Amino acid sequence: MTNADRNPKVEYLIFDIETIADGDLVAKIRFPNEGLLPEEAIARYRATLLAETGRDVFPVTFMLPISVAVAKVDADYRLLDLTVLDSPQFRPHVIARYFWQGWNHYGRPTLVSFNGRGYDLPVLELAAYRYGLSVPAWFNVEARSYEQTRNRYNIEAHLDLFDLLSNFGAARLSGGLNLLANMIGKPGKVGVDGSQVQGMFERNECSAINDYCRCDVLDTYFVFLRTRVLLGKLTIDAERELVASTKQWLEERSASLPVYSHYLSHWGDWRPPMDWVQCPSLDSIQHSERHPSDSRILQSEPHWSKGFREDLSSVIRI
Repeated sequence: MTNADRNPKVEYLIFDIETIADGDLVAKIRFPNEGLLPEEAIARYRATLLAETGRDVFPVTFMLPISVAVAKVDADYRLLDLTVLDSPQFRPHVIARYFWQGWNHYGRPTLVSFNGRGYDLPVLELAAYRYGLSVPAWFNVEARSYEQTRNRYNIEAHLDLFDLLSNFGAARLSGGLNLLANMIGKPGKVGVDGSQVQGMFERNECSAINDYCRCDVLDTYFVFLRTRVLLGKLTIDAERELVASTKQWLEERSASLPVYSHYLSHWGDWRPPMDWVQCPSLDSIQHSERHPSDSRILQSEPHWSKGFREDLSSVIRI
């Protein structure tokens, strides 16, 4: 066994964050000279947001990372590890430092998130600013525009699955990660959502927050795998093998991390439609020779392909 086999290279860091409001900053900026305690400022600002917008989502500028979960994934899309940063202290300044140091340590692999460009990364960037962290490789603003890591379309630096599946915001992706996970039989939100995190923190339930964050990263990982099928990077059979091996990986660790048992208790296996067990690439059909005597196609076609070709005959010349 080679060193590469024992220590496969991390190609992707799939991550999610949970945040809490900085009550001191809210009091200083939103309610100056009123002498509010941090918790009073948070409660008052939440009420203001609800009255004005109907939602109590605080702007990222007021938020601190209280949980960051990161999955390490290799070039073959295998899950290598899943960890939460600065456990069990969960200190925002340490979490931010570990995140950016880890990205550098693993050779700056592709970051993968769901709506990370709009929320997670701005929080972590502002945390770096707040705590005096230097991240020049991320803020490489002197590089050519398309090579800058923060360029929205630089998916080698950061792949935001929300951007990918919404065509960079052209479509409204109602339901978000929860919906996409459920589409492919994965748990999605099971008992906790982001709106509960502030209250959980105030009740000193940091471990539960981090368990929730782990589950969000697992959902993001499985959605990431399905997008690899969508992009032709994986076959559906290869994706299903990865899903099965990851399920086993979770089962093996569930005794030491009960949250995995909870996640698996809501597990649902995705199955293809009964009358369409395998789907060929439409590109391969469109760009292949289609003469009836072409044995390269006829010999490689699965048993259902004749019906498939007939269904497409009005669209593609077979």
